[in-house]
Amino acid sequence: MNTVFALIDCNNFFVSCERIFRPDLEGQPVVVLSSNDGCAVARSNEAKALGIPMGAPAFKYRQLFKDHGVVQFSANFELYGDISKRIIQLLSAITPRIEVYSVDESFLDLSALLIQNYEAWGRWVVERISREIGIPVSIGIAPTKTLAKLASDRAKKDPRLAGVLNLASRDKEFVYSYAEATAIEDVWGVGRRLAPRLRGEGIATAAQLADMRPQHARQLMGIRGEQLVRELAGEGCFGLELEHKLQKSIARTRTFGEDTNDPAVLQAAIANFAVQAAFRLRREGLLTRRASLFITTSRHKPGYKQWHRELRFDVPTADSGLLISKLVEALQGLYEPQQLYHRAGVWLHDFYPEVAVQTDLFGQLSPAAHDLSRLRMQTIDNINHRYGKRRIHYAAEDLGNKWEPKHRLRSPRYVSAWQELPIALIGQ
Repeated sequence: MNTVFALIDCNNFFVSCERIFRPDLEGQPVVVLSSNDGCAVARSNEAKALGIPMGAPAFKYRQLFKDHGVVQFSANFELYGDISKRIIQLLSAITPRIEVYSVDESFLDLSALLIQNYEAWGRWVVERISREIGIPVSIGIAPTKTLAKLASDRAKKDPRLAGVLNLASRDKEFVYSYAEATAIEDVWGVGRRLAPRLRGEGIATAAQLADMRPQHARQLMGIRGEQLVRELAGEGCFGLELEHKLQKSIARTRTFGEDTNDPAVLQAAIANFAVQAAFRLRREGLLTRRASLFITTSRHKPGYKQWHRELRFDVPTADSGLLISKLVEALQGLYEPQQLYHRAGVWLHDFYPEVAVQTDLFGQLSPAAHDLSRLRMQTIDNINHRYGKRRIHYAAEDLGNKWEPKHRLRSPRYVSAWQELPIALIGQ
C-alpha cells in the first residue's frame, strides 16, 4: 500500500482564532503580540502586505499601526489552545492515525482511507473546519511528510488552489514544478540555518535539493540531509509519530511585566513557575531528580547580569510544595537587593517514570511519605480540574503579581472564563 500523508495547517492561526469572535475584523490588518505586548507573533495577510515582519517590535511599528488602523491583540493562549483541541478532535474523527505536530499543524495518514479524489476530500475538510470551527486551513497531500509540508505551504500562498494541493497522485513532472518554485529556505528541516551552506553548494530550490546525491547531502547535513533528499524525491523516511514522546525537560520562564527588586515578587514568580512545571510533570506521569532556576537583569540595559542555580534531589519528586521550598531557598542565595530583575525561569530535568520509583539502598526513600505526597498532589489537581484553576494554590504564589506579563490588549477568554463572557441585555 502506498503511503499518503495530509498536512492540515491553520492559516495565521492566532489571528484566525481572534476573528472567530470578531468577524468584523475580516479583511482588516491584525497582529497578535507576544508577552508584555512586545513583538508580533502572528499577522493577518493584510498586516503582512503592509510589510510587518514576524517578530516585529511593536514600539518600532507603532506609527505604522496607527496610520493603517492595524488592530492589535495581546496573545490569548487559553483561547488558542482550546481552538486547537477542537480542530484535533475533528481530525481524529476522520482518522485516528494523526500526529499533532504543533498547535496549528497536524499530519494525517490517509493510506487506509478509501479516498478516490484527494482534491475533493481536501476541499471537504477545509469547508468542514471552516463551518464547524471557523478557522481557515491549507492542506498539502503527498506521499511523504516533507512533500506534504511543501504542498501545504504552496496551498496557503496560491489562492488559485483554494487551500488544497495534492501531490500524491500526480506525475513527477507536476511535483517537480512545485519543488522548483520553492526556495531552499522554505523546505521543512532546512530553514535559515542550513540554507546558506546549501546555497554555497549551488542549491537554491527544493528541486535542486531533490536532485542531490543522498550521500552528498549526508556529508553536508548529516543523516537528516539524506532523508530530506529522499523525501523530496518521493521516498518516505519519516513515519507518523503516533506515540506520545516523553519529555526530556520541562521549563517555565517569563519576562516580567516590570523590572523589580522586590524579593516577595521574585518568590511569587518562582513559586508560580514551579507549580506549573510540577503539574506538567505529574500529567506526564514523571518524577524529577533535578531542578534549576535562573534570574536575569535586562539585556537592553547596561550591566546585564544573570544568575543560575541547579538543585539535585536524593529522592525523585513531583511535589509542588517541595519544589517551591527548595527553589525559593536557592533564590534567596542568589538575590542581590541592588539589582533590578527582568526575567526568571524554572526548569525540571533528569526524569524518572512515577511507576518505576523504587526504594534505595540507604533507605532515603520512605514509601509512606512518597504515597502521601502523591495523594496530596492528586487531590489538589482533581479539585482544581473540577472547580477551576488555582482554586487551591500555595500562599507563596500570592506574594506579588508585578512579575506577571502585561496583556493590556488581550481579548476575552471566551472559552475558559465565565466572567469574561459578553453580557446581552434584552429590553422590554
